[in-house]
Amino acid sequence: MVSEKIFGGLVVVAVCVVLLAAGCEPAAQETVKPEVEVEERAWEAAAEEAVAAITEEPVEPEVEEEEVVAEAVEEEVVEEVIEEAVEEEVEAVEEAPEAAAGEAATLALKFTPGDVASYRLVTDSERSVKWEGALPSKSGFKSDRRQSKLEMTFTQEILSVDEAGNAVAKLTVDALKYLVTVKDKTQVDFDSTRITDPEGEFAKMLGHSFTIEIAPTGEVTKVIDAEDIRTSVRRARRVPRRALAFLRPEPLMRRHSIPALPVGEKKQFRAGETYSDIKSFSFGLMGSKAYEKIFTVKDIKETDGRQVALVEMNAIPTAEKARELYEKETTHDFSEEFDRTDTYSGQLKMDLTAGTIEECFEEMQISWTRVLQSEEQPEQGPAVLTMGESRAYSLKRID
Repeated sequence: MVSEKIFGGLVVVAVCVVLLAAGCEPAAQETVKPEVEVEERAWEAAAEEAVAAITEEPVEPEVEEEEVVAEAVEEEVVEEVIEEAVEEEVEAVEEAPEAAAGEAATLALKFTPGDVASYRLVTDSERSVKWEGALPSKSGFKSDRRQSKLEMTFTQEILSVDEAGNAVAKLTVDALKYLVTVKDKTQVDFDSTRITDPEGEFAKMLGHSFTIEIAPTGEVTKVIDAEDIRTSVRRARRVPRRALAFLRPEPLMRRHSIPALPVGEKKQFRAGETYSDIKSFSFGLMGSKAYEKIFTVKDIKETDGRQVALVEMNAIPTAEKARELYEKETTHDFSEEFDRTDTYSGQLKMDLTAGTIEECFEEMQISWTRVLQSEEQPEQGPAVLTMGESRAYSLKRID
């Protein structure tokens, strides 16, 4: 019976992990909030009660900052062991046999007022939960998959550049595809190549613009003006909940930032040299994880009169932000009850002569697996519960 209680708790966790955040953008702070935000809050409350009741392991409420810090200090010994292991992995990567060679090249964006370029941006996030094997007789569990995929083609025009090299850029939406599926059922399927409702919220984005500030590191530092596109969206036939959430400053900045350029003071690198950055992810009830993204300049060569750099990225788990992530946790981390496998890699192709991105992509995949043997039906063998999450990003110049 104990294993059945554990199974029940794991099933609740699995369902809640999928339902809590299926790749949806934060809610719009305009007139009406999306239904998805209300649903997520309801599921979160239900999840905590269910986990406490079935697993007999209550989900801990938020505590004061001093108490969290005190608990974190008790884990310092464990963190030090993890840090030592990570340091050894990093040293192994940094001590690659291929030595740096050739002239140093600057890995930073260059902007010139009046420059115009077209890009295709794709972001894709997916969460799934799958059960293989015999289910307990009283279980109503079903496998689930949720996906949110965006494909946007836009024109970028540089309006001005300041002394620090930061640019004011105007982005105009030329084409758009947006797909949202929940439990393998399509909730949103917009494609600007086959518009069925010209007055729909996403159709109203086409041909309209917003203005952002971009740093030489590729980071979008602020949204300067998005009234043109937001005003158009507000005129949609129905209340544009999803589109307005889509156009909030935080999602716009995150979506249009380039995650592959060096953020430190050093900008010049030779083939064979490396640089790194830290990226953290939150996986809801499965906790948070930080990765050190290690970028290696694989090649710098002349192509059609242009100097082009190829950079590859491979990430490894790191404990560098372990304390910070621990202090932000408000629920029990159920990932400890699962075996985890993960991969996180990417690539950057950059025109160093023009200081522009030709292509950049990253993909992170993680899965949690738990094998259980039912005491009620031992003759049916073990069963496997697998939860997975993937996040992908790509940007490609197309003109």
